[in-house]
Amino acid sequence: MKDDQLLRYSRHILLPEVDIEGQEAISRATVVVIGLGGLGSPVALYLAASGVGHLILVDDDQVEVSNLQRQVVHDSASVGLSKVESAAQRCQAVNPDVKISCYAQRADSEWLSQQDWLSSEDALNGQVSSDDGLTVIVDCSDNAAIRYAINEVCLQKCMPWVSGAAVALNGQVAVFDPREEGAPCYRCLYPALQDGALTCSENGILSPVVGIIGTTQVVEALRLIVGFGAPQHGYLRTYDAGTGDWQRWKVPARQTCSCQSDYCSG
Repeated sequence: MKDDQLLRYSRHILLPEVDIEGQEAISRATVVVIGLGGLGSPVALYLAASGVGHLILVDDDQVEVSNLQRQVVHDSASVGLSKVESAAQRCQAVNPDVKISCYAQRADSEWLSQQDWLSSEDALNGQVSSDDGLTVIVDCSDNAAIRYAINEVCLQKCMPWVSGAAVALNGQVAVFDPREEGAPCYRCLYPALQDGALTCSENGILSPVVGIIGTTQVVEALRLIVGFGAPQHGYLRTYDAGTGDWQRWKVPARQTCSCQSDYCSG
């Protein structure tokens, strides 16, 4: 690690849970951020500031004025730009050392399955880390169909991922890690698409809620990369801004779910 990097990341390195080895693991990691809206804004910014080696940004939307109340990676000058372009400019300004790749693309199942974020040989061997570091997906899409698509590709490629959602005064975070034998997947939590889900456009969103949920997603991504703290995979945590309370539930693995037999933990 170069002298300027030692200075930039010195407050991380001072932490015994991170140290130089942990910061080097962060610098080797690839993190895919799907969705550059309210959740993706703090996620992308803090991952860039933390020194993630390769940041992959995925979103097919453009910045609108109504986004600016909560999507802090964008500003008034970004209106009309693609969200990935706007976010990449801001993240690169925060940390020029981070490699950033942009995809102005909807992350549907077909597109996700075609991405070579993990070699097929590594996937067959149940490995998500190598000399190039760990690959983690952080879902900030606020779209259930995309979450199911992420779930499938992460099961197939044995990749951990962090899911987040926020609407009105509430938010939730869950970590799924198919590398762990018997671990639940997203379908264990939500077996099928649910009708009548709340949306920010119809139900509103308190702007700091996305910051709380998004930064919690970053903590979980860094914990996966560095390996500190108690494992949080297989838990659903919910936040209520009306009371300020967090709650946590263990997500049981459904024995009839394909994640228990067809993929890398099977």
